[in-house]
This record gives sequence, C-alpha cells and structure tokens, in this order.
Amino acid sequence: MQITDISVLATLFATTAMSIPKFSDLPLDKNGPHHNAWGLYGTNDQLGTLNRLTNDIVTSAAKEIKTGTRISLNWPLDAQGTQPFFGRQAFHQELYQKPPRIVNDDVWTFNTQSSSQWDGLRHFGYQKEKVFYNGVTLDDIHGTNGKQCSNVNGIGAWSEQGIVGRGVLLDYHEWRLSQNRSHDAFATSAISLDDLKAVAAAQGTEMRFGDILLVRSGYMHAYNNLDKEKVNALREKMPPTFAGVEQSEEMLQFMWENFAACAGDHPSW
Repeated sequence: MQITDISVLATLFATTAMSIPKFSDLPLDKNGPHHNAWGLYGTNDQLGTLNRLTNDIVTSAAKEIKTGTRISLNWPLDAQGTQPFFGRQAFHQELYQKPPRIVNDDVWTFNTQSSSQWDGLRHFGYQKEKVFYNGVTLDDIHGTNGKQCSNVNGIGAWSEQGIVGRGVLLDYHEWRLSQNRSHDAFATSAISLDDLKAVAAAQGTEMRFGDILLVRSGYMHAYNNLDKEKVNALREKMPPTFAGVEQSEEMLQFMWENFAACAGDHPSW
C-alpha cells in the first residue's frame, strides 16, 4: 500500500518513539525538499526529533545516574574575547552599582552564537528552496511580504521542557591521539562515520534510540593553544574553514536512526 497523505503517516509513525520511517522513506512530504520528515509529528510541530525524548526514554536515561557529579558543557560567554568567528559581536558586560545601596546590576550584550548554543529550526534552512522545518519561510519569521512576525520554529518551544535525555559522548579527540592520527581543527576536513563507530567501540559505548550525541573533536584544545595573531588570521579567512563530521548519506542515516539531537565542540557540525 502506498501512503501519500502526511496526516496518515503522522498517525502511523507517532504511535511510539521507535516507530519512525525508514531513512529510505524520506522525504515524507514529497512536495518539500530532500530528506525532510515534515508532518511526522504534525504540520505545526516545532520540536522535530526532540519529540523522541518521550517520558519513557527520559525515565530510562535517569536510571543510569550513578553519582551526583555534575559537569557543565558551557563555553564561557566571553571565551572568544574580542575576536569571535563569523563576524559576530563580542561579549560585553557592563557592571554598575546602584548607590546609595550596596547593590550591583549588570547589562550583557552578546551574540547568542559566540559561545555554546543550540541551533534552532529557524537558523539554517534549505538554501535552494529557501524554507525551514515544516515549510516555514523567512516571511513567516520576519513578518515580511504581508506576513505577521512570529516566533515559529524558535527555541522557546524547546525550552518548555528542556532537552533532557541520555547523553552519549564520543571522544574522537582522545581516540585519535591514541591512534596517532592527525587532525586540523581549522581546516575543512571530515570526521568519518567509520571513525565515530570506532570511537564508540573503543569506549564500549552503547547507542540507543533517542540518545543525544555529543562529539568531542578537539576544537577547544586547538583553539586554546592559539595566540591572538593566529586567531585574527583565521577570522579573516573567508569563507572560514573548520573540521566537522562528514557530509554523507550514511552520516544522515546514522543520525536519523539513532538520535534526538546532536552537538559538538566544533563550530561546523
């Protein structure tokens, strides 16, 4: 039986978190761009694969907690100082006292992508088709050409429950050092899917559906060893070049079949 109605597909595939279409079934919306899963969670959905973080999956993840040790994954807001990449604004803090009381207030000015951040579903769209997740357009976001400005596909929808689940760290940096493999964080190069699987095997890491994938490429280590002159030279390089995971059908399928979200320590995923 061939099903073309998106609402029917949504009903079929939304019954359980594990019941997702095969990668080969994409795109779901045949009128949309390549590999889209539009309509899987409804035409007005703004969570995407974060829908995989069901109560059952989060509960299962919580059972793996063995200690109360907490580790921050944040890069400081001022980590790039006055030299952020991509021409973004530098972090600035104005701290002032409010006399006569002994009280301090402060005002921060910063680009939300000059430090740790999640790229939302309205950040980088399909370039050729000029659309974002579920067919949202620039006009829908900016309120141009007769449309009303909106927060559609904003990360506000994500923050209502947060991104909570089982995090899986693949420490590519540590692994490639053990293998005497070279890696240039500031050159266009790819971390292959085979290498990521080798990292998981070496760590004894099991990946489960709905996991949040974290890849440590070694970018932070490389960045922290640069002097200001080298940072400036790299900032002026256009277009900028960074290492990231490989761009391939196999990598897309790997992410589609396993993860609710993915993140890394490198600027270019």
